[in-house]
Amino acid sequence: MDDSGKMSLEGIRAFLAAAEPVEFIGQKREEIYRWVERTLREQDYARLGRSDKGLVRQYVGKMTGLSRAQVARLIRSYCEKGVVKAQAYQRHRFGSRYTTADVELLAYVDRMHSGLSGPATRRIPEREYGEYGQAVFERLASISVAQIYRFRKTAAYRQRNNTYQPTRPTPVSIGERRRPDPRGRPGYLRVDTVHQGDQDGCKGLYHINAVDQVTQWQVVGAAAQISEVFLIPVLEAMLEQFPFRIHGFHSDNGSEFINHTVARLLNKLLIEQTKSRPRHSNDNGLVESKNGAVIRKHIGWGHIASQHAAAVDQFHRGFLNPYLNFHRPCGIPEIVRSAKGKLKRVYHRWATPWEILSQLPGCAGFLRSGLSVAALDQRAAAQTDTEAARDMQDAKRQLWAAIRRRSA
Repeated sequence: MDDSGKMSLEGIRAFLAAAEPVEFIGQKREEIYRWVERTLREQDYARLGRSDKGLVRQYVGKMTGLSRAQVARLIRSYCEKGVVKAQAYQRHRFGSRYTTADVELLAYVDRMHSGLSGPATRRIPEREYGEYGQAVFERLASISVAQIYRFRKTAAYRQRNNTYQPTRPTPVSIGERRRPDPRGRPGYLRVDTVHQGDQDGCKGLYHINAVDQVTQWQVVGAAAQISEVFLIPVLEAMLEQFPFRIHGFHSDNGSEFINHTVARLLNKLLIEQTKSRPRHSNDNGLVESKNGAVIRKHIGWGHIASQHAAAVDQFHRGFLNPYLNFHRPCGIPEIVRSAKGKLKRVYHRWATPWEILSQLPGCAGFLRSGLSVAALDQRAAAQTDTEAARDMQDAKRQLWAAIRRRSA
């Protein structure tokens, strides 16, 4: 609307009565303030009576869309200063101790010394000022290590020192780096993966090998891939095949097991997760030896496409795992210390994993609910060792024949 002409008080009163249901909203603050100042000056607001001042207040609020408190502040500013003008915001801030020149000097020092650590860099300005009398280093001589790292993140520093910094590895908080200590109790697994090779761009399946440290009870599974979609169901099925409760899960630092999905699964089952330590190659040595002595010996090195993972996993569950745990003897290591103090493993006793488990003191207390020593003894006695090996070999030949037919 055009209100360039001066309105009388009667005109304002008539306008407010007519425009009562209508709401107005101002556009820009500068335009609103100029209009309010002009209106108050034209109406000679300071000389008006009480009722007329209230009328002008209503008119200003109606036209600008401002609240009563905002209108009151603008009118107070006009009465005190004669103008309606926005006040500049005064930000409260601490004084700067270090100048731009100090940041440039720090960048120069880092560039010359090839980027030392914070504590080492802090010592250089101290020596420059204290021992060599360089006055330009006076403020930097008392700089803190934290302030050095803060300056290194600023744009002013990076414009003057853009030296390459290699990517630093991010520490993974999943699993504890230590060797598990079962203390003679079953349920502490060593886990590893065995890849069945790639051929002509076709991915091979993965064997998941889990071995108990005390009893050498071994469960093998097969997954099409080691992503969480394929791996988690196989892991859950493998953990259920152990006759005792699982307390520990130890693997190397591969991402197939050191991830949040596997960690959630183990936490849900109250299983402790550990991972191998650097420069300790024997931390997962038990399962790695089983990779060659069992999986490579029975499955071989040849390529098996990932589409056959379900059939291979069924073979592991139905034939290979029962044979390994009830009918295949394992060497029981005995640690012997020589006269020179060197530790050596000797094998005087050989037994199947079930024999090792059944001879542990309090064996029944380690078993899962619903299982008994008598039931497992009956399962072990259902076949002789050679009969179980024969059935496993027959099932393996049928598996290879089925894989060849499907591949053809």
